[in-house]
Amino acid sequence: MTDEELFWRASLVPKKVDFPFNRVLKVAFMFLARGPLPFAPLWERFLKGHEGLYSIYLHTQPGYKLNVSESSPFYGRQIPSEEVSWGSISLIDAEKRLLANALLDFSNERFVLLSESCIPVFDFPTIYKYLTESDYSFVESYDEDSPRGRGRYSKSMYPEIQLYQWRKGSEWFELNRDLAVNIIADYKYYLLFSKYCKPSCYPDEHYISTYLNMFHGSQNANRSLTWVNWSFGGPHPASYGRENITEDFIQTIRNNGTICTYNNKPSTYCFLFARKFSPSALEPLLNLSSSVMKF
Repeated sequence: MTDEELFWRASLVPKKVDFPFNRVLKVAFMFLARGPLPFAPLWERFLKGHEGLYSIYLHTQPGYKLNVSESSPFYGRQIPSEEVSWGSISLIDAEKRLLANALLDFSNERFVLLSESCIPVFDFPTIYKYLTESDYSFVESYDEDSPRGRGRYSKSMYPEIQLYQWRKGSEWFELNRDLAVNIIADYKYYLLFSKYCKPSCYPDEHYISTYLNMFHGSQNANRSLTWVNWSFGGPHPASYGRENITEDFIQTIRNNGTICTYNNKPSTYCFLFARKFSPSALEPLLNLSSSVMKF
């Protein structure tokens, strides 16, 4: 299917949980990657034994063929993909392709966007329970009065999108089924971003955050579940390799003193995933996974 056909088909799927048959809720893990998945062995260990409770979707650059065994949960899970350029609307297109493909499976109830540099920091049962029992989705959405926030707003979007409605947030979201369908069905506001949010606007940091703020803010926890370190400045977050991976480091991500809310109650479980990790981190992460992350 073309993107237009795919998004139209996905927008017609049921939103509600009132299905006329027994339905086991699944979490859709959607990987937006350039090519290889260096942490596939870690994710395979994380997913092992939980078949039927998750789905995998992988968007890569066109022509790339993931080389995994037939027993891997990633085998045969690449979706038809198009070229993606950093900072362009093509990132939103890729995200919507992932969402649309995942929506075609009626059992998928929660939708997590991940990169090839992401890792889980808790075991599968903990993450599954956290997501499927949440009353809210997890999309970072905030108003920043700076050149990197409101400064990226285009007056050409007025009056459909006004400056006070403009929001910024992390690209790495988690959505429930209802919001995923709404995003796939949206064409009006996507078209505005396609026309007027050009580099250096970075639509992946603004489109979903703004759209949800305008229409579905009450369903959003307004935070990301993916830990990342921006404290060093620059256009990219800190990256972590072999030398950084210790038990204390992983425990700091899991419980770093942050207080958030979960279903309107205070919680110290604020991050389920983390990025940005380099391939050299795989071996020490595998060594720590059973003792620290419990899988």
